[in-house]
Amino acid sequence: MAYRVIIIENNQEMLDNMVAMLKKSSDFVVTSTYKNANAAISQSGIFQPDLFLINVEDSESLNMIPAFVDIFPNANILGLVSNWNADIARDTIAGGALGCILKPFDVQDIKEALRLYKIRGKSGLSRIISFFSPKGRAGRTTAAAVLALAIAKKSGERVALIDADLQFGDLPIFFDVEPKQTVVDAAQDVQLLNPLNFEPYFYKIKEGLYLLSSPDRPEYAELVETESLVNVVRLSCNLFRYVLIDLPAGFNPTSVSMCELADTNVIMAMINNGFEIQHMKRAIGMFDYGKKIYTVFTRVNPCTEEEKLKIQTQLGFPVTTVLPNEYKMISIANSGRISKGLPMDSLMMQTISEIADDIISGKK
Repeated sequence: MAYRVIIIENNQEMLDNMVAMLKKSSDFVVTSTYKNANAAISQSGIFQPDLFLINVEDSESLNMIPAFVDIFPNANILGLVSNWNADIARDTIAGGALGCILKPFDVQDIKEALRLYKIRGKSGLSRIISFFSPKGRAGRTTAAAVLALAIAKKSGERVALIDADLQFGDLPIFFDVEPKQTVVDAAQDVQLLNPLNFEPYFYKIKEGLYLLSSPDRPEYAELVETESLVNVVRLSCNLFRYVLIDLPAGFNPTSVSMCELADTNVIMAMINNGFEIQHMKRAIGMFDYGKKIYTVFTRVNPCTEEEKLKIQTQLGFPVTTVLPNEYKMISIANSGRISKGLPMDSLMMQTISEIADDIISGKK
């Protein structure tokens, strides 16, 4: 069945070109065109549209997207932009539209945009979740991988796992894959990318879960500028409902920028000599500015509620969870079987499954 299309575009030449292009396809029927959103929203009902193409570079049209969503809840809405703009794309999605598409476009571009944005997941802004640890060996990468798997399975929505540990990222090893493209390629190309040509940079781990790999060699980390990595994450939000970022240990421009960009920071520390609580305090102080924070302590012995409360008292901040040394989980991760044979009865799996439920439901 053909889409009944309404176009809102104030550039007459661009409008005429779009109408002529869509008329060549039996998949689209242009029922009406408008030069401003006010006229469109008051007159479009009689056409029963199921696809709006709206010039969101016009601020009035962009601001009216929530009203279009409210009045036409069953219609698809795509924003039209002449140059890719991450801020406009974000505001378009926040308003309830599927996303943006570059103009001029062809019929295949429209079809691909509808496909990508519909499988992304629920409408609205993506969740960006960073995984940070003041020092290494805290189980950060394992937790990021397991949570990504859990969210993808439970939500049925698309999840991106970005390995931003630029020198020593292990996620390709955890999943036993060798992606052809890495975060280096994405960061260097990002100024030329938009959602329609960005997807191939990700390696499909399994249904709903995609990996943007760390660099092949440690020295390649120098090729990734922090600003470019920020733009990569922002672009990823157009394709994925959840974007999880595994970060290098310690404070550096990459980890600080990613935690600032994220809406949720998972901060992890391994209990070893007692200094970890002080490290966690410093990390919370860096990132506690309105973000949602999960504090996780690993290798806690005894791993009891009493020990958790003891650590919480020393920390002076709520402790989300404490975990014992998960030898079986470490063995599975190191052998590349993390997507195939997770021990569902382990405490880590049960805990991360609960965190996934909280994130999907919006509680956390």
